[in-house]
Amino acid sequence: MQASSSRSEFDLLVACCADASSKPHTDRIRQIVSGPLDWERVLQLIEHHRVVPNVYGRLSVLSELVPPQQLHALRFRYEDNARRALWFSGELVRILTHLEAVGIEALPVKGPALAEALYGKITQREFCDLDVLVRAGDVAKAKAALSKLGYELGIRLTQREEQAYIRTGYEYSFSSARGRNLLELQWQILPRFYSVDFEVARLFERAEEVSLGGRPFRTLCAQDLLLVLCVHAAKHAWVQLSLLCDIAQLARDPRLDWESALEEARRLGIERILTLTLLLVHRLLGSELPDAIERRLREDRGATALADGVLRIIERSEHNDTESTPYFRLMMRLRERRRDRARFLWRLLSTPNIGEWCAVRLPQPLSPLYRLVRIFRLAKRLACAG
Repeated sequence: MQASSSRSEFDLLVACCADASSKPHTDRIRQIVSGPLDWERVLQLIEHHRVVPNVYGRLSVLSELVPPQQLHALRFRYEDNARRALWFSGELVRILTHLEAVGIEALPVKGPALAEALYGKITQREFCDLDVLVRAGDVAKAKAALSKLGYELGIRLTQREEQAYIRTGYEYSFSSARGRNLLELQWQILPRFYSVDFEVARLFERAEEVSLGGRPFRTLCAQDLLLVLCVHAAKHAWVQLSLLCDIAQLARDPRLDWESALEEARRLGIERILTLTLLLVHRLLGSELPDAIERRLREDRGATALADGVLRIIERSEHNDTESTPYFRLMMRLRERRRDRARFLWRLLSTPNIGEWCAVRLPQPLSPLYRLVRIFRLAKRLACAG
């Protein structure tokens, strides 16, 4: 992908992702499409930002202004996304039904469940895998159940390594005959080193129903979903507009209690992540800022100062290097509390993961030395990545 994007092409995506009922945005789309555009670049940006349904939905009604070849390419991608969404939806129902049958409670996160909850239609959101949340104590049983459905885990860990990984990691990626990494089985929201410790048991307690394939399943309640989507977007440095589109849609939910959301974010140490994300949604997509968020932004100048830099990251439309020094600096600056920054840095340096176990096989008595292996490998990657 090209290193930079023309402003007009990016502005077109932003206008298409903004509130569909807004006449100024509709007029803006017409104005941009009527001017000179690099349509190949537009298609590249759509792919990067995963906003095919948003853009096709807005441009299909202005088809007379879109070159026929590019409109055809966009329609093909929209229809292909719809076919994949329908397949993923059916597969998710199959997985959840099977897990339920063997006594495992699971919550679908993102994917078809999120599309249905936010947009009322699974084809109106782009996704390429399934995310299912289970309790840590059910991971081994869930792995066995998924194996019977034809899903294979891409890594092999010893029992000791798996126990350590369940304590410090957050997901397993599974492949099947249909493709690689189609399913992510999660038992935490983020890896431990990010130092955002959601209480998974509470997420299950507060879960709400969503209908998939005509069947009711439970998923994250709106309040929890808001915080989970915000930390997920922050983890990826907000590099895709689709991440902000989901949050903009969810923020319209009248059930949200913004004071309560801020209180929970404060407890988790992610108040700045929440407020900064909503500021980005406001600046890019024109969504209104809730009063409680606006008041908090006036108090936290750090969030406002970060916004311009993050907007430049989004506009560059590049894949983010999550193992670079600038990335880790950004993750540090996103935390408003000094103790969370210190904990993030300590866990980042001292928490071994699958890479360390695969790189060096140490006997049980020497397993504490994996921390040194972690520090050495991380330092090496950072030196190479800059």
